[in-house]
Amino acid sequence: MRLGLVSQETPLISNLSVEGNIALIPQYHQNMPWPEAKALAGRLLQRLELTSIAEKRNPALTPEERFCVMVLRAVMVRDAVLVLDRPFGILTNQGDDRFLRKVLRRFDDLIAETHIFDYTWEKERYGVADDAQD
Repeated sequence: MRLGLVSQETPLISNLSVEGNIALIPQYHQNMPWPEAKALAGRLLQRLELTSIAEKRNPALTPEERFCVMVLRAVMVRDAVLVLDRPFGILTNQGDDRFLRKVLRRFDDLIAETHIFDYTWEKERYGVADDAQD
């Protein structure tokens, strides 16, 4: 399965650092040794200019940092089919999808497809107009 899920229902593992949460996926899915997985996690954090949070744990992260780490963990699945489940439940400080799209663009090379599932009342945050005609 190539599913990379970003959801409040699949939180970061609280007793692992950011780096550990990201490195966990290639360690288990690809049998990648820890030093190699850690280096890969570091390179991905660098794409978002977030290397400073590598040793932090989930409670110490801002909502934006948490979202980024969850995306990084998800894109560690090879040719990820990225599924974002109600992302504004994680990105509580964001009014629209600009931040979300900026993060996803940084990993276009790792993502095969992206699907966003959200409530219809959130559609304006994504710039979706109401198509209903009178």
